[in-house]
Amino acid sequence: MNLYHRNRPWLGLSALIVVLHLTSGPSARAGDLSPVGVWETIDDNTNKAKSHIQIWAHKGHLYGRVIKLIDSPEPNPLCDECEGKNHNKPIIGMIIMWQLKKEASGWWKGGHIMDPENGKTYRCKVRVTNGGRNLEVRGYIGISLLGRTQVWNRKK
Repeated sequence: MNLYHRNRPWLGLSALIVVLHLTSGPSARAGDLSPVGVWETIDDNTNKAKSHIQIWAHKGHLYGRVIKLIDSPEPNPLCDECEGKNHNKPIIGMIIMWQLKKEASGWWKGGHIMDPENGKTYRCKVRVTNGGRNLEVRGYIGISLLGRTQVWNRKK
């Protein structure tokens, strides 16, 4: 088959682009669309990197833990605002996200997220955006409209 036609030289280039797209398709991109990995959080007030969160899946649910604090005034601060089992425990290593389940919509929902800065727990939903480079994290009370969204950046 001759992909280059005298009257339509773009046809060969178009076919090549389609073939390259198909061969680098879903299997190459599927891993990037997973929330599993390490994510960098951004401080709402300073817009600077604040921490790294490792997200993993276990038995169909997502979990996340703090693995690094960036520019923390203390080397390993404790969560003095946390209640219960996390009270006065080190923030590094703390599980702050748990029990999110994947929905057909592409969101992971139904779980919770805890803010170690104030010790409060919120309902949570997340979804991967921007071709796998960002994670939209929404914490809320009651319904999703009553909350706020942060965008985390993929580290690895």
